[in-house]
Amino acid sequence: MNLSEFNTLDAVSARKELFACCGSNKWADAMMKHFPFASEKQLVDLSAKIWYDVCAEADWRESFTHHPKIGDVKSLTEKFAGKEQAGVSVATSETIEALAKANADYETKNGFIFIVCATGKSADEMLALLLDRLQNSPEEELHIAMGEQQKISIIRFKKMLPDSDFSFLKVSQITTHVLDTSTGIPGAAISIRLQAFRNNSWQTIAQGITNNDGRIPDLLPQDKNLKPDTYKMVFDTGSYYAIAN
Repeated sequence: MNLSEFNTLDAVSARKELFACCGSNKWADAMMKHFPFASEKQLVDLSAKIWYDVCAEADWRESFTHHPKIGDVKSLTEKFAGKEQAGVSVATSETIEALAKANADYETKNGFIFIVCATGKSADEMLALLLDRLQNSPEEELHIAMGEQQKISIIRFKKMLPDSDFSFLKVSQITTHVLDTSTGIPGAAISIRLQAFRNNSWQTIAQGITNNDGRIPDLLPQDKNLKPDTYKMVFDTGSYYAIAN
């Protein structure tokens, strides 16, 4: 289906498709006020504007409830074997068990399940990121998770409209490339936090793990542009060198 075909759907069917991309009723209703959409870019731009500027905590939390809930080892293996979480299906039993425990700990601490755009991430990378994000405050995690949801929404737009043109989407506005000068190779599996100075303290607004090339190409959603402000990036090199040594 392409966008032109999507625009011919009746309103009930179109809203159902959009709600499957992001499970927030307020977001879906606001999106439908602009249906039919003039272009793929308008679809993505509107989704971001509504998600960040119109929706609030209750709407973000509602969307999180429409993701597969992670429970015991069996449900983790089954529910994370889909295309969006393909890396987990080939994980070791030890990793699966650690993911199950960490997910339970995360939900207990934050009141919602662990939300991450898992595309391209191995099970080990996801576990490392989950354990690292457990160190964040619930407020930080709420904002990280809503950013991850926007990444997921874009992926689902592409799956919903496989014959449409999303070539206008670029990589994250902020990217990283870490090189280990002591070895001359990329710094892989390094946790990096993007923080903003808010309310007289540094708060994490996005977080990721470097890939085998030492990069995090999707630190921010593809359509997200940060407003002028004071930011910093925190590299957890201590853990990296502890493992390396």
